[in-house]
Amino acid sequence: MATPGGAGPIGPYPPSVVGDEAQVDYDKRRRRVLWTLPSGLYVVGSRAGERRNAMTLNWATQVSFEPKLMGIGVERGALTHELIAVGEIFSVNIVSRADRAIVRKFTKPVEVDRTARTLNGFAFHDGVTGAPILDQAVAYLDCELRQAVDTGGHTFFIGEVVDANFHAAEETDILRMEDTRMNYGG
Repeated sequence: MATPGGAGPIGPYPPSVVGDEAQVDYDKRRRRVLWTLPSGLYVVGSRAGERRNAMTLNWATQVSFEPKLMGIGVERGALTHELIAVGEIFSVNIVSRADRAIVRKFTKPVEVDRTARTLNGFAFHDGVTGAPILDQAVAYLDCELRQAVDTGGHTFFIGEVVDANFHAAEETDILRMEDTRMNYGG
């Protein structure tokens, strides 16, 4: 039995879930539970040569204290995936809650204006690695790729933080998924 969007439910299922209808119901419930996990919304910058992109992303987490490692999950078909795989760098731009509309501007490949130094009209500069960093970001992490892990439809890119800084006061409220009507995952 298919779920909305044409894809069937995805297993595995606990032993108590038997039959197509039960699988569909369980799949929906599991997605709702996964959506309750607290999640930030970020703009990830990527670059390979002179090609740049920035993309809205919510799967980001610190994965090690020593060295300082950041992990991000990027869908295989995304331009950002290609640029990180080739360029081996990325930035994580942390967005202010007051700037929540900015993340909608980065859900598709961006228009880069090299002369004006903008991505979809937002000013940026290149970080230490060369990855684009939004001038409007509250803070950023600039990372060099250390490992890429295949996780199915996504790749979990693990980067070492080589630069980090604030562009705004540390106490600025940062954007979280629950601040928007967006959801991704589950």
